[in-house]
Amino acid sequence: MKAVITMWKNTRMIILVAVCAAIYAAALIAFKTAIPLIPGITEVRVANIFPMVFSLLFGPAAAWGSAIGNLIGDIFGGTFGLGSIFGFIGNFLLGYLPYAMWTTLKPIADGKRELALGDWRSWVLYIILALISSAACGVVIAMWLEVLGLVPYPVLVTIITINDTFGSLIGGLLLLAVYGVVRRQLRLIWWDVMEPEDIGKPAAGVLGAWLVVVGALAGWILGAYVLSGQALIIGIITTILILVGSFLM
Repeated sequence: MKAVITMWKNTRMIILVAVCAAIYAAALIAFKTAIPLIPGITEVRVANIFPMVFSLLFGPAAAWGSAIGNLIGDIFGGTFGLGSIFGFIGNFLLGYLPYAMWTTLKPIADGKRELALGDWRSWVLYIILALISSAACGVVIAMWLEVLGLVPYPVLVTIITINDTFGSLIGGLLLLAVYGVVRRQLRLIWWDVMEPEDIGKPAAGVLGAWLVVVGALAGWILGAYVLSGQALIIGIITTILILVGSFLM
């Protein structure tokens, strides 16, 4: 997680945070009331085509951009409240986990940052990370709203997981369209923009990635379908696993 801190001394990365936040917030606000799923809480989020794509392109800038963009969307979209606290954290993970796990989810990942979009194995990894990052986001937010007594955990964790996963999968088309331009013409891929010493090499990255996988899937499946009567306990435990795993990466 070193890069999410050190990126703040890089001017281009700060600009990318602003760009990611602005695009995400604008899309959230534009469709805030289009197809509500839980009025005042969440809706069909067309904007969710962006976080995973931004993550694989802009790395830590996407994590902060997704978190800040979601907060702006809440403020100007009329859904700002106590739930926005973990909405910030959940959307941070939505923008953080794809790029962080792209190299650390071994043996599925090959450890290379470069996106081999012509290789079917890269798309298998993309689909897996779309689900895992979406479920992690869902677990963290649903746990908090269950604590606040606003929305039942089993309902919200499933809505967020499915909603965000479909958005990320559709976003794959956007990634195909813009990757070459961003990588070769604009030269704004995050590992080219940042200095190698500011990125670092996590010693326990693989362990962290698998802790996130366990936390995300257990939090969703156990909390929503198997042990729904103990949903809050499941949510708290799996949220801790997700946050610890994310820190290790």
